Amino acid sequence: MNTDTAMVTTSSTALELAHYGSADQHPARVYLASLAPGSRRTMAGALDTMAGLAVPGATADTFPWGALRYGHTQALRAALAAKYDAATANKMLSALRQVLKRAWRLGQMTADEYMAAADVANVKGEKPEQAAGRALTLGELMALVSACQDGTAAGARDAAMLAVAYAGGLRRAEIVGLTLADFDAAAGVLTVKGKRNKSRTVPMQNGALAALTDWLAVRGAAQGPLFTHIGKGGKLTHAGLTTQAVYYVFAERAEAAGVRTFSPHDMRRTFAGDMLDAGVDISTVQKLMGHANVTTTAGYDRRGERAKRDAAKRLHFPYQGRK
Repeated sequence: MNTDTAMVTTSSTALELAHYGSADQHPARVYLASLAPGSRRTMAGALDTMAGLAVPGATADTFPWGALRYGHTQALRAALAAKYDAATANKMLSALRQVLKRAWRLGQMTADEYMAAADVANVKGEKPEQAAGRALTLGELMALVSACQDGTAAGARDAAMLAVAYAGGLRRAEIVGLTLADFDAAAGVLTVKGKRNKSRTVPMQNGALAALTDWLAVRGAAQGPLFTHIGKGGKLTHAGLTTQAVYYVFAERAEAAGVRTFSPHDMRRTFAGDMLDAGVDISTVQKLMGHANVTTTAGYDRRGERAKRDAAKRLHFPYQGRK
């Protein structure tokens, strides 16, 4: 393995950006080649993210995976725990372990070096607030939209994804499952396939409809997934996204907008809470969210006791007290 002269520092030991002689000697590429196409795109993004966290400007292709040692991987784990929810961080750490195993098998690190570097524990509850979830504020939504309005194809796509997540209350699997045929632009309606393959219609209005319209102007009219993968250099493709990719997109936009990390499901939670706060009846919210039971929808009701008292005042029992 040949390395260039760019020196950067991570943890307490300097790492050099690397050039690999061929793909079969590249531990990250060997690992990615073992995956299905959908997982390959997701994990390639995860490896790029980790490389950039450890060495600013590095990618999975240029990062010296075989040079990682225990101190590096522990520092990387801490960075992932601070930036992502536990589930996302642990998927990325799993990919890291697999690449380290390939580096060892390719002779780029000793067995002892591999065992030490791969001895990195999963993230457990570093962000307890993430498990319970949270609702986003209007200011945060505005910041996210602003971060997406960068004139790029990815920006247009990400704004539209945020729009359907919030204005439609869609699950992330529902977002990636949408096709172009599922959107009736004239009516402003999405046909969403939910759990147990049940379909429902979700209206898109106002800013959400505008975001979808702008994305379609970029995407084009080719049939296939509504939200597609965008390659390096902003090249449009017809390949769909994975559910994990939705996590990465939202996390990257949150960081760019200066918004506290949130999960895709937090957008669904915000949708339900804002709908109920606006006075929409819970049965309608249930239908929009695709819940089989209204008690599930009730779990998203964040209205407090004051709201309950205000609601009770709207009823009048025709009885007057004794004079």
